[in-house]
Amino acid sequence: MSAHAPWPAPAKLNLCLHINGRRDDGYHELQTLFQFLDVGDRLSFGITDDGDITLTPAIEGVANEDNLIVRAARRLQAHTGTPLGAHIQLEKVLPMGGGLGGGSSDAATTLVALNHLWGTAVDEDTLAELGLALGADVPVFVRGRAAMADGVGEQLRPVTVAEPWYLVVVPDVEVSTAEVFGHPDLTRDTPKIPALETQPERWQNDCQAVVCQTYPQVAKALSWLIEYAPSKMTGTGSCVFGQFAQRDSALAALNDLPKEWQGFVARGCNLSPLRTKLG
Repeated sequence: MSAHAPWPAPAKLNLCLHINGRRDDGYHELQTLFQFLDVGDRLSFGITDDGDITLTPAIEGVANEDNLIVRAARRLQAHTGTPLGAHIQLEKVLPMGGGLGGGSSDAATTLVALNHLWGTAVDEDTLAELGLALGADVPVFVRGRAAMADGVGEQLRPVTVAEPWYLVVVPDVEVSTAEVFGHPDLTRDTPKIPALETQPERWQNDCQAVVCQTYPQVAKALSWLIEYAPSKMTGTGSCVFGQFAQRDSALAALNDLPKEWQGFVARGCNLSPLRTKLG
């Protein structure tokens, strides 16, 4: 596999996000179902022997060393003691702060790809652990299998669910996750549901009401999309998604999308494109 062929950093959707309670440490107990999309950022890696980690292009407002991609590469370097470095090129497709997991996915792809390209042979469990220190969603991207997550999102159980087509709509607003989880009106008492992945009729997003109340743009996008298909918000937003049985129906709805929003059509994947590339 050429070091120059880009590696996928796929988007994810939270098909549901149930908040079951608040712990003493301030974190929330939750149940959420992650599924990947066949759309995402792309990363290319040129391997060097000088130990340097460089990233282009720089992301506006983020110092390179603070970028999750660079931090992921440095963590793997420190863990393995490899003398190798990398020139990393990012092709950013996913919006920032949209609830699609872009930054976490980029970090996971960096860990998985460099582990492969550097020949450092770190096992998946350890890579997931290295990723967890970078963000709660990084392990699910490292493992690359659709999963139910429990606890604060760190207890993952692989699942198989339907793989429909989705139309993802991106309202022109960034939502603060901390603000959503700190909101006094947030639903925090949804009962735990065993085998939730087998009961799609019970899937909901407990953050959706608070986000729609605080960010009218999200409410507006959702009320537009729901005319076309069963729809909800992913994560803490701002992106919303509608579920379609056929790609053509999703593309037809995309064709009607108001000019004020961006959107794209993608297929749900239980095995992430990153996993598929690794073989």
